[in-house]
Amino acid sequence: MLVRDSAIQRVDSFVHDVRDGLGQAGQKTLPSKYLYDDIGSALFEAITRLPEYGLTRAEERILLHHSSDIAQFLAAHGMVVELGSGSGRKTRQILESLAHHQSMTYCPIEISSAALVSCERELDDLAHVSILGFEAEYLDGLSRAVARRRSEAAVMVLFLGSSIGNFDRAVAEDILRRIRHIIQPGDTLLLGTDLEKPLARLIAAYDDSLGLTEAFNRNLLARINRELGGDFDLSSFEHVALYNSRERRIEMHLRSMRDQTVRIEDAIFAFRGDETIWTESCHKYGVHEPMEMAARTGFQCVAQWVDEAWGFAENLFIAI
Repeated sequence: MLVRDSAIQRVDSFVHDVRDGLGQAGQKTLPSKYLYDDIGSALFEAITRLPEYGLTRAEERILLHHSSDIAQFLAAHGMVVELGSGSGRKTRQILESLAHHQSMTYCPIEISSAALVSCERELDDLAHVSILGFEAEYLDGLSRAVARRRSEAAVMVLFLGSSIGNFDRAVAEDILRRIRHIIQPGDTLLLGTDLEKPLARLIAAYDDSLGLTEAFNRNLLARINRELGGDFDLSSFEHVALYNSRERRIEMHLRSMRDQTVRIEDAIFAFRGDETIWTESCHKYGVHEPMEMAARTGFQCVAQWVDEAWGFAENLFIAI
């Protein structure tokens, strides 16, 4: 079962965010959440299987080898809510381990309806697991899901992959505080954090040899054309991945290859040659940072599992 937001509300938000991001003085931006329409979600799923992008396989290894350890902390949990579920492929190990203890409700939260359908198809064969998906943004979907909890059941929130790294560090901690405000003491959060690693490996992960990440990034402009009547010439923008060493993050940009103007509805936006649109940030963490983040946001980090081959950590927080 899927619960959808209003289509009109989604389009209005998209229009507002595009006008605001492209119209501001200085660095033009577009929110990374808009990368994940149906086409973008499918492209990202393909990216996770590339040899250069080892993050997803690292997380899958952790969940495969430690799902029973994770489940031991969660015997009383009757609801699992996943922020940004994607296809749900990684989540199977956790749900299978938890469902050995009791029946449960799994609530994937996604802004892509296609990803939600794929997730339900991936996991609908699990015994003792009922699926209730929400087409919504993270915190709104979490609030709506938690409102349906059984009074005696604890909730586990999954925030996997490197999703927390898409936000500036201060914003990321604010999101963790807001998650803590929505859930109750004793509820848990399983948080994925991509760790710092050699620069060459990072750049290759976000600028792969097949050009899938470039297609994923450019699709945001194609989406504006499709949904908002824009007239971006996709061939005149190139994908750029660079590392900001001060902020310890990969930045994805789309660089204008010439002076040009773009019309979106009744608005016109001018681009200089070499000017960029900043579309996504991917912050990297030290191995001890999640413990410090937990302490500042109302959680205690009670366990951490690290994949040394790639450099990725899964962190189990308990709300206090």
